[in-house]
Amino acid sequence: MAVRTTTPATPSTSYRAPAAAGAPNLAGVEGVRSTVEEAGEVLEVERYDTPDLRLATSGIVLAVHRSGDETHWQLDLPDALDGEQLRVSVPPAGVEGVDPELPAELRELVQGVVRGAEVAPVGRIRRVRARESLRGGNHREIAEIVRDEVQLATFGAETTLENWSEATVTTTRPALAAALQERLAQVGAVPAESSAEAELDRLLRRSAPPSPPRKTGRKGSAGEALLTYLGKHTDRLAAADLAARRDEEDAVHQVRVAARRIRSALKAYGDLVTGPRPAALIEELRWLGRALAGSRDLEVQEERITLALQALPPELVLGSVQAQVTRHFARAQAEARAATLAALDGERYAALRGALEHFLQDPPLAREARSKKGLKKPLAKTDKRFERRVAAARKALLAGEPADVAIHSARKAGKRARYATEVAGGDSKGHKAVTSALGEHQDAVVGREVLRELGARAHVDGENGFTFGVLYGRAAADAARIEEGLASR
Repeated sequence: MAVRTTTPATPSTSYRAPAAAGAPNLAGVEGVRSTVEEAGEVLEVERYDTPDLRLATSGIVLAVHRSGDETHWQLDLPDALDGEQLRVSVPPAGVEGVDPELPAELRELVQGVVRGAEVAPVGRIRRVRARESLRGGNHREIAEIVRDEVQLATFGAETTLENWSEATVTTTRPALAAALQERLAQVGAVPAESSAEAELDRLLRRSAPPSPPRKTGRKGSAGEALLTYLGKHTDRLAAADLAARRDEEDAVHQVRVAARRIRSALKAYGDLVTGPRPAALIEELRWLGRALAGSRDLEVQEERITLALQALPPELVLGSVQAQVTRHFARAQAEARAATLAALDGERYAALRGALEHFLQDPPLAREARSKKGLKKPLAKTDKRFERRVAAARKALLAGEPADVAIHSARKAGKRARYATEVAGGDSKGHKAVTSALGEHQDAVVGREVLRELGARAHVDGENGFTFGVLYGRAAADAARIEEGLASR
């Protein structure tokens, strides 16, 4: 099981010196009455990555830490707070010298970056450490000096081996800190901010094979606007992917939103690109949205029903209603979570991520993308399409015909118009207000079916389904209110 840990900050200063610099002479340092040196220890950090160093270039650090008899995996993510890590203990090795297996829970988190590639050791930091406690009056510790003999090595096509000494002074006394700095200077130690871990990361990034740069199109052109938008939301998809694997709140929704924005932009501005690749991306992004839809829909409905329950007068809540809701969504969410991870861990999703990056590196821009005018026609087209869909929904409502499908269709057209406006750098607030209202209608429509199912299940289980009927009626009233507003526009 992965354990999140946080290391508190300490008042310390780091120094760096040539290899085998030795200990500073502390004789005569004011305030220091005695020193106590602890037995030395050996610490190792073995960095893991793919052969092309995908983790390092994504700002992710995956390593095995060894200290005495304790060994653990540690994962540092780019969005984590300072000092925050995920750790998984490693059981004692059955065979000496065999690399530990990457735990499934950590592999799952980095799968979106490694995309099926194997991870193996790419570098190692070895420290031979000595600790020295400086004591003042009453033998109380007033400072600590930690000295490391550091050996850093990188593996692979470009091998590096470096050695140096490090020292870290921890004390709350400024005068003592200054005195110790002078003594350390005598053995060649100077203040240094970078750590061995940072040095290893720098060397790995330097040796990583360069990725083809993303292209942005001609400055000020429609192509530049489209590619900038696509790149921004491709990066957001990648960030949300990592959050979704960590099961963070709203993360699956953010994956879907990023995918939908990319897909909508490609569809709206289809005249700016050529060849079969845009259509293939649109289809795969549609698949991704559908594959993750179940998890998002459940999040929305559980929140809606829970809030609606809390708003009911106590006399209308009969039986163990909240418990029934919790059981229902717990089962459904477990299934949806498994489906989400299956989609994100699959080859199809990995291929989609790769295809998106390739598209940005080698975009098939059409002639229409060369000037700013290329944005006008597609933008006007999406706005007119939205207006037609809204008119069709209003017509159905005024005629007293079922309008759920027409309203949902208007909502989707509104989102496409909204995203097309964002690409062009316009104000999408007007579109957002309308699509939000239409979205509430869709949530109410879906909510009615969920509440009907909950009421029916309560009856079968011998529970009281009255409250679900009340909520059903309120959801129907919400949908009717939105329909009335749409019809009167």
